[in-house]
Amino acid sequence: MKKTKYIVLLILVISILFFAEKWIDKNNETSPETSSVIVTPSEEFSEDLLPTSTTGVIIHHTFFALSYAEKHEQAEWVAYELKKEQLSNNEFERPYFVEDKKIKTHSADWRNYKNSGYDRGHLCPAGDRRFSYDAYNETFLTSNISPQNRDFNAGVWNYLEQKVRFWAEKYDGLYVVTGGVLKEGLSTMGEEEVSVPEEFFKIVLDASGENYKVLAFLIPNEKTTKSFYDFVVSVDEIEEKTGIDFFSALPDAIEDSLESQIDLKSWGR
Repeated sequence: MKKTKYIVLLILVISILFFAEKWIDKNNETSPETSSVIVTPSEEFSEDLLPTSTTGVIIHHTFFALSYAEKHEQAEWVAYELKKEQLSNNEFERPYFVEDKKIKTHSADWRNYKNSGYDRGHLCPAGDRRFSYDAYNETFLTSNISPQNRDFNAGVWNYLEQKVRFWAEKYDGLYVVTGGVLKEGLSTMGEEEVSVPEEFFKIVLDASGENYKVLAFLIPNEKTTKSFYDFVVSVDEIEEKTGIDFFSALPDAIEDSLESQIDLKSWGR
């Protein structure tokens, strides 16, 4: 009788341990996704400032918006506002990259980047979203990444991202738009054939004062010893390459002036 009780108890303990392990595994699999994917409407930037979409697929997240290009398995642009009070050096545990479930076709799996030789380059930098855990996690949606040359990502592009944060503090906030130049004939990587942009653009707009000012960069996706200032272009040039209209909601006179000029002086190099 005692032996039977021991056997029943042993079976019960094994069963509990088995189901407990399954429950832990299930939560480990789903927790990165549920903590990272935020589906509430965005209030972090003006809708009027969003660029046009060449794909018709605009996705709104809490801390940025994007236009997704399924053909290239990445965003053609990511847009957000970087406010002075959002600048922070908070350190958070680096989360998993997860697919963007708000995109019906889903964004590219992060495994496409594995052993590709390219970095999973953030379009909205994680460093711009250290003011909250949710904001930081949201930048790890794969809709917010694009293949970047490692020396480019760690070099000139990183320096530009740091400068944008400097300007955001100096000018009490900026509006930022970033993306790769997506076109026919790009090389691809991974099972989902993620396009590898040959160039990346970043446009920063200061609308804090009475007069708008803008600065645009178009930088080859490769190692360079040049300064990001060597890659300043007009917004018009980026529009011509991408087919995107960036500030169409502004009055025509302001839009035409902003997009055609290159004004480094007003940004105080």
